[in-house]
Amino acid sequence: MNNKEIFYKHLAPTSNSPVGIEIESAVGSVLKDINGKEYFDLIAGIAVSSLGHQHEGIKDAVVKQLNQHSHVMVYGEYIQKSITALARKLASLLPEHLSTAYLVNSGTEANEAAVKLAKRVTGRYEIVAFQGGYHGNTQGSMSVSGNEMKKQAFRPLIPGTRFIEFGSLEQLAQITTATAGVIIEPIQGDAGVVIPTPEYMQALRKRCSDTCAQLIFDEVQTGIGRTGKMFAFEHFDVAPDIITLAKGLGGGLPIGTFISSQVNMSLLADNPMLGHITTFGGNPVSAAAAGAVLDEVSRDGFLDMVEEKGRLFEKLLDHVEVKEFRRKGLMMAIELESEEKVNKAIELALEEGVIIYWFLSTRNAFRISPPLNIPESDIREACRRLINVFDQL
Repeated sequence: MNNKEIFYKHLAPTSNSPVGIEIESAVGSVLKDINGKEYFDLIAGIAVSSLGHQHEGIKDAVVKQLNQHSHVMVYGEYIQKSITALARKLASLLPEHLSTAYLVNSGTEANEAAVKLAKRVTGRYEIVAFQGGYHGNTQGSMSVSGNEMKKQAFRPLIPGTRFIEFGSLEQLAQITTATAGVIIEPIQGDAGVVIPTPEYMQALRKRCSDTCAQLIFDEVQTGIGRTGKMFAFEHFDVAPDIITLAKGLGGGLPIGTFISSQVNMSLLADNPMLGHITTFGGNPVSAAAAGAVLDEVSRDGFLDMVEEKGRLFEKLLDHVEVKEFRRKGLMMAIELESEEKVNKAIELALEEGVIIYWFLSTRNAFRISPPLNIPESDIREACRRLINVFDQL
């Protein structure tokens, strides 16, 4: 039985039509399959491999940590250098009140925990979320996500969630003194890179402050340089009470975190003790990789290059088939005329050796989220091939 047969027989499917490329190797922003065909990776594992594949700094940090130790105890019991170094680095990059990190395994876990924290801080239970929002696929995260079609087969979900329209100033009035927390992506990802106005985000911040509701920014996808800022909230001159990070933080290794004030986070340790626990959260190898990612992304001039590369993509992909190009940094949505054209574009792009991908909830657009350090030469060649794709639609 070959790998392809094993894949379809012994691994649970996520859909009836996976892409099905059998990967042999990956270096930089290029994947190679077992037949030697190369693909420009414009997706990076959905914004996960933030510094591309086989990044030397990440590899060195991982090997160094493995030579010391890997997992030695559940999160929160032992003091481990790679973990404390990561926590200190995160605190140095965030506003002063976002000083205390709890390391977990993934974005959905970080969001689940952030919602728990909001309830613990306020003593309330209502959560306000947004139409079009996406926060993960476990029961709690799905409960605060906006795609009704994806949720229907798994009801009943967690009660107490109210959905309001993303960008509507009027509907902010539905955040009240009964609201424990408001969870929002500063830029909606799965909805197709929907960018709010600074005025809206500032009004949201004020409403949460006025009602003492905890404002949770889900920066699982937007954080760690993806939008040309270290954190997307920096575009709007606001800050949350709780922030969640994952995806690009680990540079390809699994890690997530939720971060708040020390006062807030200390509530999870008492009444009840172990108010939040995780076996693998804060894995020291993943933490070492994340530390290497932050060192690189916070380097002088790095984020300026992210925005420059985003502008280059936008310039090179100007084509009559592109109905709208929505972008912050290297977080991009390219809207076409129809879902059928998107499906055809993704299929033709694979033939051309370029990987682009769908959004879950926005079927008439495809996403581009390449490594943040993708070389300009790769951008130009990948875009040349995508123009060939557009010409065939």
